[in-house]
Amino acid sequence: MGIGARIGMGDRDRPRDRDQDQGRGPPASRPSVRPSVRPSVRPLCPAPAMAARLWRLCNLLMAAFFGLAAAVQVNDPDAGLWTVVYLVPAALTLLVSINPSITDNGVWRNLCDLHSAGCVVGTIALACSLFAYAQGNIFHEEEGRELFGLVIITIWMSLCRSSAKSPLGGARLVAAVVVALFPFVSWLYIYVNKDVRESWPTHCKTVI
Repeated sequence: MGIGARIGMGDRDRPRDRDQDQGRGPPASRPSVRPSVRPSVRPLCPAPAMAARLWRLCNLLMAAFFGLAAAVQVNDPDAGLWTVVYLVPAALTLLVSINPSITDNGVWRNLCDLHSAGCVVGTIALACSLFAYAQGNIFHEEEGRELFGLVIITIWMSLCRSSAKSPLGGARLVAAVVVALFPFVSWLYIYVNKDVRESWPTHCKTVI
Protein backbone atom coordinates (compact mmCIF):
# COMPACT_ATOMS: atom_id res chain seq x y z
CA MET A 1 0.00 0.00 0.00
CA GLY A 2 1.34 3.44 -0.95
CA ILE A 3 1.87 6.50 1.17
CA GLY A 4 -1.06 8.32 -0.46
CA ALA A 5 -3.43 5.49 0.35
CA ARG A 6 -2.42 5.57 3.98
CA ILE A 7 -2.98 9.31 4.17
CA GLY A 8 -6.40 8.92 2.58
CA MET A 9 -7.45 6.31 5.12
CA GLY A 10 -6.29 8.53 7.95
CA ASP A 11 -8.35 11.42 6.64
CA ARG A 12 -11.45 9.25 6.47
CA ASP A 13 -11.03 8.24 10.14
CA ARG A 14 -10.61 11.76 11.50
CA PRO A 15 -14.22 13.03 10.97
CA ARG A 16 -15.54 9.93 12.67
CA ASP A 17 -13.41 10.68 15.71
CA ARG A 18 -14.63 14.27 15.75
CA ASP A 19 -18.25 13.11 15.49
CA GLN A 20 -17.76 10.78 18.43
CA ASP A 21 -16.16 13.57 20.45
CA GLN A 22 -19.06 15.89 19.62
CA GLY A 23 -21.58 13.23 20.60
CA ARG A 24 -20.08 12.80 24.01
CA GLY A 25 -20.52 16.44 24.99
CA PRO A 26 -19.08 18.05 28.10
CA PRO A 27 -18.87 15.92 31.26
CA ALA A 28 -21.99 16.13 33.37
CA SER A 29 -21.51 18.18 36.52
CA ARG A 30 -22.90 16.86 39.82
CA PRO A 31 -25.66 18.97 41.35
CA SER A 32 -24.63 20.69 44.58
CA VAL A 33 -26.36 19.27 47.64
CA ARG A 34 -27.17 21.69 50.44
CA PRO A 35 -27.25 20.30 53.98
CA SER A 36 -30.78 20.08 55.32
CA VAL A 37 -31.50 22.29 58.29
CA ARG A 38 -34.00 20.85 60.77
CA PRO A 39 -36.32 23.33 62.44
CA SER A 40 -35.68 23.78 66.12
CA VAL A 41 -38.32 22.12 68.30
CA ARG A 42 -38.92 23.33 71.83
CA PRO A 43 -39.13 20.51 74.39
CA LEU A 44 -42.53 19.94 75.96
CA CYS A 45 -41.03 19.02 79.33
CA PRO A 46 -38.88 21.28 81.48
CA ALA A 47 -35.15 21.31 80.88
CA PRO A 48 -33.23 18.54 82.65
CA ALA A 49 -31.47 21.04 84.92
CA MET A 50 -34.76 22.61 85.99
CA ALA A 51 -36.36 19.20 86.54
CA ALA A 52 -33.40 18.13 88.68
CA ARG A 53 -33.69 21.26 90.84
CA LEU A 54 -37.44 20.74 91.24
CA TRP A 55 -36.89 17.09 92.23
CA ARG A 56 -34.34 18.09 94.86
CA LEU A 57 -36.68 20.77 96.20
CA CYS A 58 -39.50 18.23 96.49
CA ASN A 59 -37.22 15.93 98.47
CA LEU A 60 -36.27 18.79 100.76
CA LEU A 61 -39.96 19.53 101.41
CA MET A 62 -40.69 15.86 102.09
CA ALA A 63 -37.70 15.61 104.44
CA ALA A 64 -39.12 18.59 106.36
CA PHE A 65 -42.58 16.97 106.45
CA PHE A 66 -41.27 13.62 107.71
CA GLY A 67 -39.18 15.41 110.31
CA LEU A 68 -42.16 17.42 111.55
CA ALA A 69 -44.32 14.29 111.54
CA ALA A 70 -41.73 12.58 113.74
CA ALA A 71 -41.62 15.59 116.11
CA VAL A 72 -45.38 15.68 116.68
CA GLN A 73 -45.36 12.06 117.84
CA VAL A 74 -44.04 13.17 121.23
CA ASN A 75 -47.47 12.85 122.90
CA ASP A 76 -48.48 9.66 121.11
CA PRO A 77 -48.77 6.45 123.17
CA ASP A 78 -46.63 4.70 120.51
CA ALA A 79 -44.22 7.64 120.14
CA GLY A 80 -41.10 5.47 119.81
CA LEU A 81 -42.51 3.38 116.97
CA TRP A 82 -43.93 6.25 114.94
CA THR A 83 -40.90 8.47 115.45
CA VAL A 84 -38.75 5.79 113.82
CA VAL A 85 -41.35 5.30 111.08
CA TYR A 86 -41.01 8.96 110.07
CA LEU A 87 -37.35 9.60 110.88
CA VAL A 88 -36.08 6.87 108.52
CA PRO A 89 -37.72 8.35 105.39
CA ALA A 90 -36.76 11.84 106.59
CA ALA A 91 -33.09 10.84 106.59
CA LEU A 92 -33.32 8.97 103.27
CA THR A 93 -35.14 11.84 101.58
CA LEU A 94 -32.74 14.44 102.95
CA LEU A 95 -29.86 12.49 101.43
CA VAL A 96 -31.64 12.48 98.05
CA SER A 97 -32.14 16.25 98.22
CA ILE A 98 -28.41 16.69 98.85
CA ASN A 99 -27.20 14.09 96.35
CA PRO A 100 -29.85 12.54 94.04
CA SER A 101 -27.41 9.87 92.86
CA ILE A 102 -27.44 8.37 96.38
CA THR A 103 -30.35 6.22 95.18
CA ASP A 104 -27.77 4.04 93.39
CA ASN A 105 -26.07 3.24 96.69
CA GLY A 106 -26.70 -0.31 97.89
CA VAL A 107 -27.12 0.60 101.56
CA TRP A 108 -29.62 3.34 100.69
CA ARG A 109 -31.61 1.00 98.43
CA ASN A 110 -31.71 -1.84 100.97
CA LEU A 111 -32.85 0.46 103.78
CA CYS A 112 -35.46 2.01 101.49
CA ASP A 113 -36.81 -1.40 100.43
CA LEU A 114 -36.90 -2.69 104.00
CA HIS A 115 -38.70 0.36 105.34
CA SER A 116 -41.16 0.40 102.42
CA ALA A 117 -42.00 -3.26 103.02
CA GLY A 118 -42.72 -2.51 106.69
CA CYS A 119 -44.94 0.42 105.70
CA VAL A 120 -46.88 -1.76 103.27
CA VAL A 121 -47.51 -4.33 106.03
CA GLY A 122 -48.61 -1.56 108.41
CA THR A 123 -50.89 -0.07 105.75
CA ILE A 124 -52.64 -3.40 105.23
CA ALA A 125 -53.09 -3.93 108.98
CA LEU A 126 -54.50 -0.42 109.53
CA ALA A 127 -56.78 -0.71 106.51
CA CYS A 128 -58.25 -3.96 107.87
CA SER A 129 -58.74 -2.35 111.27
CA LEU A 130 -60.49 0.67 109.79
CA PHE A 131 -62.68 -1.50 107.61
CA ALA A 132 -63.81 -3.44 110.66
CA TYR A 133 -64.18 -0.69 113.28
CA ALA A 134 -64.36 2.74 111.58
CA GLN A 135 -67.63 4.59 112.19
CA GLY A 136 -67.29 7.66 110.00
CA ASN A 137 -64.72 9.81 108.31
CA ILE A 138 -61.37 8.07 108.53
CA PHE A 139 -59.68 11.44 109.15
CA HIS A 140 -61.50 11.48 112.49
CA GLU A 141 -59.88 8.16 113.38
CA GLU A 142 -56.29 8.06 114.58
CA GLU A 143 -55.71 4.88 112.57
CA GLY A 144 -56.91 6.70 109.47
CA ARG A 145 -54.34 9.46 109.86
CA GLU A 146 -51.63 6.89 110.53
CA LEU A 147 -52.74 5.00 107.43
CA PHE A 148 -52.37 8.09 105.24
CA GLY A 149 -48.93 8.71 106.72
CA LEU A 150 -47.79 5.22 105.76
CA VAL A 151 -49.25 5.60 102.27
CA ILE A 152 -47.35 8.86 101.74
CA ILE A 153 -44.11 7.24 102.92
CA THR A 154 -44.61 4.27 100.61
CA ILE A 155 -45.38 6.44 97.57
CA TRP A 156 -42.44 8.75 98.15
CA MET A 157 -39.96 5.96 98.74
CA SER A 158 -41.18 4.36 95.52
CA LEU A 159 -40.58 7.62 93.61
CA CYS A 160 -37.10 7.93 95.07
CA ARG A 161 -36.36 4.30 94.25
CA SER A 162 -37.48 4.71 90.63
CA SER A 163 -35.35 7.84 90.18
CA ALA A 164 -32.26 5.61 90.28
CA LYS A 165 -33.19 4.08 86.90
CA SER A 166 -34.00 7.33 85.09
CA PRO A 167 -34.36 10.98 86.13
CA LEU A 168 -37.88 11.99 87.02
CA GLY A 169 -39.71 13.99 84.40
CA GLY A 170 -43.12 14.46 82.88
CA ALA A 171 -45.94 12.72 84.73
CA ARG A 172 -43.68 11.33 87.47
CA LEU A 173 -42.32 14.78 88.26
CA VAL A 174 -45.84 16.21 88.41
CA ALA A 175 -46.85 13.37 90.75
CA ALA A 176 -43.83 14.15 92.95
CA VAL A 177 -44.85 17.82 93.20
CA VAL A 178 -48.44 16.88 94.09
CA VAL A 179 -47.34 14.39 96.76
CA ALA A 180 -44.86 16.89 98.23
CA LEU A 181 -47.53 19.60 98.56
CA PHE A 182 -50.34 17.34 99.78
CA PRO A 183 -49.19 16.95 103.44
CA PHE A 184 -48.73 20.69 103.94
CA VAL A 185 -52.08 21.50 102.34
CA SER A 186 -53.73 18.86 104.55
CA TRP A 187 -52.13 20.27 107.70
CA LEU A 188 -53.24 23.77 106.75
CA TYR A 189 -56.80 22.56 106.14
CA ILE A 190 -56.91 20.75 109.50
CA TYR A 191 -55.45 23.74 111.32
CA VAL A 192 -58.00 26.16 109.83
CA ASN A 193 -61.01 23.85 110.27
CA LYS A 194 -61.16 23.19 114.00
CA ASP A 195 -64.30 21.07 113.57
CA VAL A 196 -62.16 18.33 112.06
CA ARG A 197 -60.18 18.04 115.32
CA GLU A 198 -63.15 17.84 117.69
CA SER A 199 -63.21 14.03 117.78
CA TRP A 200 -59.43 13.66 117.96
CA PRO A 201 -57.69 12.28 121.08
CA THR A 202 -56.22 14.81 123.50
CA HIS A 203 -52.60 14.05 122.58
CA CYS A 204 -53.34 14.92 118.95
CA LYS A 205 -55.06 18.20 119.78
CA THR A 206 -52.24 19.47 121.97
CA VAL A 207 -49.63 18.92 119.26
CA ILE A 208 -51.59 20.88 116.65
